[in-house]
Amino acid sequence: MPLFKKPIEQEFFNLRLRAGRPMTELEFYAKELTEWETSPERREMIDGDRYYTGYHDILKRQRTAIGPDGKLIVIENLPNNRIVDNQYAKHVDQKANYLLGQPISFSCENDDYAAEVKKVLGMRFMRTLKSAGVECLNAGISWLYPYYNKNGELAFRVFPGYEIMPFWADAAHTELDSALRLYPVEVYYGTEKKIVKKVDLFTLEGVTTYIFENGVLTPDTEKQAYVKVKDSKGNEQPLNWERFPLIPIKYNPKEVPLIRRGRSLQDAINLLQSDFVNNMEEDVRNTVLVLKNYDGQDLGEFRRNLTTYGAIKVRTVEGTDGGVDSLEISVNSENYKTVLELLKKALIENLRSYDAKDDRLSGMPNQMNIQSMYCDIDLDANAMETELQASFEEILWFVNTYLANTGKGSYESEDITVIFNRDILINESEAIDNCSKSVGIISDETIVAMHPWVDDPAAELERLEKQKEETDPYRAAFEQAQALRNPEGGDPVNEE
Repeated sequence: MPLFKKPIEQEFFNLRLRAGRPMTELEFYAKELTEWETSPERREMIDGDRYYTGYHDILKRQRTAIGPDGKLIVIENLPNNRIVDNQYAKHVDQKANYLLGQPISFSCENDDYAAEVKKVLGMRFMRTLKSAGVECLNAGISWLYPYYNKNGELAFRVFPGYEIMPFWADAAHTELDSALRLYPVEVYYGTEKKIVKKVDLFTLEGVTTYIFENGVLTPDTEKQAYVKVKDSKGNEQPLNWERFPLIPIKYNPKEVPLIRRGRSLQDAINLLQSDFVNNMEEDVRNTVLVLKNYDGQDLGEFRRNLTTYGAIKVRTVEGTDGGVDSLEISVNSENYKTVLELLKKALIENLRSYDAKDDRLSGMPNQMNIQSMYCDIDLDANAMETELQASFEEILWFVNTYLANTGKGSYESEDITVIFNRDILINESEAIDNCSKSVGIISDETIVAMHPWVDDPAAELERLEKQKEETDPYRAAFEQAQALRNPEGGDPVNEE
């Protein structure tokens, strides 16, 4: 049986045994952070963000050739295009917009509770959630941090995955014991600017800031509470959440970043396009010169001269014939085009995205063709939505606590459903026709909700009801008769 209930305490105990001396909790965190900072896992998270912003490996490429000693040497006078065709960022945006591009809806029997939740989780929160979605696609996981802003309102902040080192309490990564946030800060020492690594240690008791240097954590601030709430006298009271104030937003259960699925294909696309432009610019080398009876020194010089100058020095058997011949080399653009199309299709399939220029969208595509095109991204979005629904249980707990603390009501026992409105292409004519044919078979509420032109079904039903009242002549006559009734009731007053 384990000595401790929580894995972090057990690991801390094991480290102390291996060290052969007492290890403090701060030393444990410093050791773990040192290993995590340069770990392949964190480097992959950073690479995902780097590729999304356009800093690909092709930008560090150099043109090389085999030198005299058989080793590669850098050739400076050759065209060296570094083209970034950022298909990866395109597909990240597609996936984020597909699931999080439209405002989320809340379904609840308690209309007051639904209205309060919609106020807290409004458009500003949707912008934050979409940013968290992009970060979790790049790193496999991102984090939402709840806090009170300067107006005393509940707000959320996004932490990218490469900034947070979590210490999970279970193997399924559902509960946190503690977490470290590593981030750079620019500070001035006199007139000199320096980058300092700071670390925030999050626990249920509060947050403490340290300076991280040479593998050592040095306290920078004392432990502080997560929120400050004003009491009836206007004094600020520091309070801590009952739950851990870091909410994981996962791309998938394994926290696998999207960059792992398509990095090699994205690099191949960049390399192919760069090589094609290089070959187009090397028009003087489309002709390789063959020099007769003008021998070179060694094989290394031969390879280097061929790459650099585009010339070959040869000798005939008799050594009498001299001259210059040429070998014409043509660049077939169709080969590049074919391979490039194959790479882009492979990238779409591996990233489980879709091609907006798909042949299935030509002409007048029906809804089955459109759904077929969206099949892969829809299945991937289902897995991501499952993780988001679990995250919303934590988000709504903080919302309920905020509503209770601000005197807006206690809604802990209320059930509410979060609905993600996916941004998918549809055949509007076909959808409207299906809605028309469903009148009298299903409820008007369901028909209005499925209509492609309706964003808010409840508001649209209210407008329909108002329109019916305004256009109903019998209702207008009834209201006029009610207005002519005497104050004590009874029959309408005779106008004569």
